[in-house]
Amino acid sequence: MAEKKLRQVAIYGKGGIGKSTTTQNLTAGLAERGKNILVVGCDPKADSTRLLLGGLHQKTVLDTIRDNRQGVTLDNLVKTGYRGIRCVESGGPEPGVGCAGRGIITSINMLENLGAYTEDLDYVFYDVLGDVVCGGFAMPIREGKAKEIYIVASGEMMALYAANNISKGIRKYATKGEVRLGGIICNSRNVDHEVELLHAFAKELGTQLLYFIPRNNIVQRAEIKRQTVIEYKSDSEQADEYRGLARKIDENDMFTIPTPMSQDRLEEILLEYGLMDSPDDYKI
Repeated sequence: MAEKKLRQVAIYGKGGIGKSTTTQNLTAGLAERGKNILVVGCDPKADSTRLLLGGLHQKTVLDTIRDNRQGVTLDNLVKTGYRGIRCVESGGPEPGVGCAGRGIITSINMLENLGAYTEDLDYVFYDVLGDVVCGGFAMPIREGKAKEIYIVASGEMMALYAANNISKGIRKYATKGEVRLGGIICNSRNVDHEVELLHAFAKELGTQLLYFIPRNNIVQRAEIKRQTVIEYKSDSEQADEYRGLARKIDENDMFTIPTPMSQDRLEEILLEYGLMDSPDDYKI
C-alpha cells in the first residue's frame, strides 16, 4: 500500500485579490471530498480562518506565546472548524514592533515541534500575506514547507504585475528545491477579455490557468453570515464553482518552474488585451 503523501500548499497573490476567501472556500470543497486539512493563516490580520470558524476571532500563535510563558500546547493553537478543518492563525508582532514575517517562521516551527502535522492530514494550506515573497513571508516556500504554489489573480493590471513578481520568487527557490507552481486561479473581476488574458498570461509563465472563479455577490453575502459559500448555500452555482476548484487542485498533476516575464513583455501582453493604453495614444 502506497504511503499517503501530505500535500503542503501555499496560496499567494496581490493584497485584496481574495486569497483568504478563495482558500477557505476551496478547503471547504476539499473537506466535502473527505480530505483532512490544516489551514495556517500567515497574515498578521489573522482573518484566514474566520469563515471556517463561523466568524470566531481565533487567538494567534504569537499572542498565545506572549500570554503563556509557562508553555503552549497544540490545543492552545489549533481550532476545529467547518467539516473538521483545523485552523491556525500565525498573527504578528505588536504594531510598530518587529517583523511580521518572523511570526510565520515562529508559528510553523512551533506547529512542527508540537506535532500538528499528523499522519492523517491530506493537506496543509498556507494563506500568505499579499504579494510579499521575501524574508519571513517567503518562509513556506524558502524552507520547503510548501511544495505547491497557487497564485490568485484577476484580469486587472496590478494583480498580474504581482503574479509575475511572485513567479520570480518561486523560480528563485524552485531551482534549489522541490517547490513548484501549480497554476493560476482567476478570481474574476469581470474585466474585458479576462479569460483570454489569464490563459495567455499563464502560458507565458509556463503554467496553466487552473480555474476561473466567476464573480458572484453570493460570496459577499456568505461572508456577512461568516460562512463559506458551500456552507451558506450548498446548492448554489457558486458553491459548485468552489467544488470544481477543489477537484482541480485535488487532481492537479502539472507543476512547473515558472518563467517570469520581463517588464516589457508583460506590458506587451497587457497592451494586447487592452489593459494598458498604447504610448501612441498620448502622442500629439
